[in-house]
Parts: sequence; C-alpha cells; structure tokens
Amino acid sequence: MHIDLPDGWGSPAGRDEAGSRGGAAGAGSRGGAAGRERLLADTLLGLGDGLDDEAGDDAPLRLLAARLPRLAGVAAAGVLLAGEDGDLRVVGASCEPARLLAGQGPGPGSFHEGAEAAAPDLERGPGAFPPEYARRVLRAGYRAVLALPLRHGKETVGALVLFRAVPGPLDPDRADVARALAGAAALGVLQRRTRRHHARLAAQLQTALDTRVPVEQAKGLLAERFHVSVDAAFDLLRAHARARRLRVADLALGLLDGSASVPGPP
Repeated sequence: MHIDLPDGWGSPAGRDEAGSRGGAAGAGSRGGAAGRERLLADTLLGLGDGLDDEAGDDAPLRLLAARLPRLAGVAAAGVLLAGEDGDLRVVGASCEPARLLAGQGPGPGSFHEGAEAAAPDLERGPGAFPPEYARRVLRAGYRAVLALPLRHGKETVGALVLFRAVPGPLDPDRADVARALAGAAALGVLQRRTRRHHARLAAQLQTALDTRVPVEQAKGLLAERFHVSVDAAFDLLRAHARARRLRVADLALGLLDGSASVPGPP
C-alpha cells in the first residue's frame, strides 16, 4: 500500500547528522565521536544478545532503528523484519515518515534479493526505484535512500532502510557501520529463533516422555496382573481407552493411581 506524505514532513532534525559538509569528521567533536563509539558498542552487544527470548525479535530492532540516524549519520531509518511465517513488516523506525516509507520500494526489494539498493540523488532521478516512490521520499524531505539486507550467511531476515536529507552516497565509514549493524541484527534474530526452536523441541520431547513413562508402567502392571505379554497388555489398555474415549496416557495415569481400572482379556 502506498501512502502519500505531506511536503516537508521529514525527520525532526531535517538533515543528516554529518550535515551538508559530509563525512564523520564534520559530525562533531572528539567527545561526540567517542559517544558514538560507545553507542555503537552497546548497540552491537544488544543486537547479538540472544538470551532474552521473551522480548522477541522486535525489541532490539526498535532500538536499532532509533539509534541508526546517529550511528550511520543519516536523517532517518527504518527496520524491516520477516517473521518466521515469512510476512515482512516494519518493526522499527526513527520517525513516522521513515516508518511509512521503509515498507515500500527498496526495503522489500533488498530483503527479497539479498542485496543493497541505493538512490544517492533522487532529485536527479529515481535510479532503479519506482518514480512514484522517489516522489514520496522527496516530499518527505529526503534526498537519498540506501537499503541493506539483514543477512547472516545465506539467511536474510529483513532490511535496513536509511534516508538522507542531503544528496550523495553514504560516507564509506558510516556505510561500513550500517553493514556491521545489519549483520549483527540478522545474527541476533537467527540466534533467538534457534533458541526458541530448541526450546519448543525440548518441550515436545518432555511432553512425549511424560506421556510415555506412565504408559510403559501401566503396560507392565497389566502384564503382571493378567499374566499376558507387554504387547497384549498395551492392546488391553488401548482398547479400553478407545471404548471410554480417553487418551491412553490419561487412562494409564488413572490405572497407576487407582482411579481407573482395565478389565482383563476375555
């Protein structure tokens, strides 16, 4: 769905952090550079921490979107994530215009193709982007767009979309920072998903074990009581469960605690 934005509705700052002079050198004092380095280290650690499964995948990516303008020296940013069901959506943005624009144009394309996509000067032409999308970006106050896939190895889980208020490509150092953040974000998402997958498997195995143990005990009890084989005892247990519309495991538990009984063989 395409959403038109009012003219001039851009980022609150209205310009890239590096300013029209460009480059990290013009971005501020040494103290500012040191602050960015600390922020970058903290962000990378947060993205790579796959231990907090309860927070889900969105929380670290929302934080990343909020910090990207300073870390990458851009005016605004949005983060796209494909859910485990494959549905791609915007999970974080530094401002509302970026949220509306990130889900269109180069962001989805970068995710599906697993490659970067850039339009360094939209006023001169949309490049590979649809002209309609380029016009919406310009009306929002941005002059350049860069999309990077969230990719680790062969797995692509989303995309970063960076908006610049001035034309021109992103400073090489800032572009490297953005790529490092995209890689860390992808790795963190995959780690959390792997942990959740393993947790689900463990729960399923535990459930199967919890079910299997009382059934085996009930089979042994019936085999001893009726002097039949274990297989014949299981047939008795299963037939009685079906006749009573019970789960075999529930009947087995009832048999063990004395609340249920199973008739012997005819």
